[in-house]
Amino acid sequence: MIRKGTYGDIDTVVLITKACAKHMITQNILQWNDSYPSKQAFLKDVERHELFVLEAGNDLVGCITISTLMDDIYKPVSWLTANTHSIYIHRLAIHPRHQGKGYAQQLMEYAEHYAIRNNYASIRLDTFSKNPRNLKFYELRGYQRLEAIYFPKQSKFPFYCYELIL
Repeated sequence: MIRKGTYGDIDTVVLITKACAKHMITQNILQWNDSYPSKQAFLKDVERHELFVLEAGNDLVGCITISTLMDDIYKPVSWLTANTHSIYIHRLAIHPRHQGKGYAQQLMEYAEHYAIRNNYASIRLDTFSKNPRNLKFYELRGYQRLEAIYFPKQSKFPFYCYELIL
């Protein structure tokens, strides 16, 4: 079941993203760290009604942020559609114990259906250039790789922007 995230979910969501960061580090993927994603980011997501969580049985196993806010870092990117009516995906995470079960696909399907139902022109996101699993995940879903952006507090390596026209 996918539902809107609440303030009561935040501690669990932070634990999930910290577990994901540790798991990625074991694979030499230095995408997330102690400063990102932060509890403050998830607090803002809940405040803006943009955090969604996925429950399997009685466990919260994953999350996704579906935002209408275009971060400043995205402004210079040459997107495929006008900067007027797109959504942005952030902080997609599935606890490592539950990865490989199709939960990330479910969250992305939810985001894509949400965008279509609300007549958005496209879905935009970024993902770490050194995370081959994520690159393949989005490309197989039809997202087109665009430009690279940099988050110096996270990595010296770029993050690739992707867009799916709806």
